[in-house]
Amino acid sequence: MNPETQEIYAEYQQLMRQQAFDETSLDYSTLDDHKRFLTRLAEVDNSAVSVFDMYQQKHVFASWNFTTMLGYEEEGIHEPTNEYFDSKIHPDDMEKMMRNGVYALRYLYSLPVVERKQHKFVCEFRVRNGEGRYIRVIEQQQALVLDSRDNIWLSLSVLDISPTQDGVPDVTGRVVNFKTGNVTVLESMPQKATDPIQSLTPRQAQILELVKEGLLSKEISDRLSISVHTVNTHRQRILEKLSVDNSIEAIRYAAGLGLVPVK
Repeated sequence: MNPETQEIYAEYQQLMRQQAFDETSLDYSTLDDHKRFLTRLAEVDNSAVSVFDMYQQKHVFASWNFTTMLGYEEEGIHEPTNEYFDSKIHPDDMEKMMRNGVYALRYLYSLPVVERKQHKFVCEFRVRNGEGRYIRVIEQQQALVLDSRDNIWLSLSVLDISPTQDGVPDVTGRVVNFKTGNVTVLESMPQKATDPIQSLTPRQAQILELVKEGLLSKEISDRLSISVHTVNTHRQRILEKLSVDNSIEAIRYAAGLGLVPVK
């Protein structure tokens, strides 16, 4: 991974860990109920369906036709691991997909809870089929189940062969409000963060979270094994990026945008 890809990956992972789950409240019998319906959906629509667990950060379900739709001889995926899915994606598409994932997560986290389940993330990219060729697929992801704290817990993915195989960018992405029809094209966003929702680095978000916990700069310095000067520099940059006057305002602002978890 080059440094820029590493930075995007770190931010993506930080966003994935941002939600504060209560493990005792997660009822996985809900997933069993959904599996029956999703299996039927795959049979009727001939789409490959999978479910990603945001708490465990792994795939917990994949429909039987995922492999056959892509032309592989085996039927079904014995273990729907993250590595299995990632291994099929064109290497040149991974960075752009992670970048779009960062934009999409920030966008969804910034929405009022009542609107989170009426949006879907639509992405087109290339995967390797059973013949060893890369073909374009279109994936639609949306929140399937929110937990008792209104975190996005289970995420649904529906994958199809794209009707457009040539003459388009390798990776496209957009967020669609399927209730209003509003579309946000992710490719139109700047490559570098230029607004508060996308501007904090993973380290700055981490420091802001520790400030939210009540730690002083010296305590943050000890916790993260960095100098007090570095901590104070990050704190000043946070205030500048969020255009606020003090740490209290920064915490309130960032929590409202989903940059730090609200507990």
